[in-house]
Amino acid sequence: MLTDIPVRLGVQLQPQHVSYSDMRDAVRRLEDMGVDILFNWDHFFPLSGDPDGRHYESWTMLGAWAEQTERVEFGALVNCNSYRNPDLQADMARTIDHMSAKGGGEGRFIFGTGAGWFEKDYDEYGYEFGTPGTRLNDLAEGLARIHARWDVLNPAPTRKIPVMIGGKGEQKTLRLVARYADYWHSFVRPEELPHKLEVIQKWADREERDTSTLILSNELQRRGEDVADELFEGGVRLFTLGFPGPEYDYDRVRSWLAWRDAKNG
Repeated sequence: MLTDIPVRLGVQLQPQHVSYSDMRDAVRRLEDMGVDILFNWDHFFPLSGDPDGRHYESWTMLGAWAEQTERVEFGALVNCNSYRNPDLQADMARTIDHMSAKGGGEGRFIFGTGAGWFEKDYDEYGYEFGTPGTRLNDLAEGLARIHARWDVLNPAPTRKIPVMIGGKGEQKTLRLVARYADYWHSFVRPEELPHKLEVIQKWADREERDTSTLILSNELQRRGEDVADELFEGGVRLFTLGFPGPEYDYDRVRSWLAWRDAKNG
């Protein structure tokens, strides 16, 4: 796993219970502060608080971020594979990749994806919820189609669009990580990491894929620096921080940016 890269901090702006102007301002401020990656999430309703409260759609917002920002990478943490045709997802990702390329450089979009889990989204928007197994099977098929579509789109993406896969299930999710992922995102605790990495390597051996460039990503949540230090020692190099509004806690971001900078020497 890739550990000889700088520690980076990602901030997940939660697109719930805020105005869009609040979020637009937060994107600007977080980029100016030096955050490395900005994320939203791919849901249609709030995940906490008033279940029918204010909420915004993910991909439309990501297109706006592509134009608004200059430096940060960005994406959904994570996109739900179930909600869109895989070939369409590939085309949307390629288009946002080009939108985010500044001055003739490469794009900055990260394609985070997962199998989906929030049943209300499915029921309210008319998608078949199925089972965790069927949704993961659909994700496997979808990722194959997405990569195939990226190979034939004109124009091609500006770079190999990085794929982030979230989850920790050992029979299906981690096999997809071994096959496709540039980032593996999880919530696992430090003591779980060695076993999960062994599972990924087992699947990588079967897939005949070199995972030495796989970047480990983990959620900070309310974890303190002691746990973050342990995750760092375990190989995690991308740390993500949930960022609810509208009363955004920028001091908390500053604290984690200082921790990141200390780790990077």
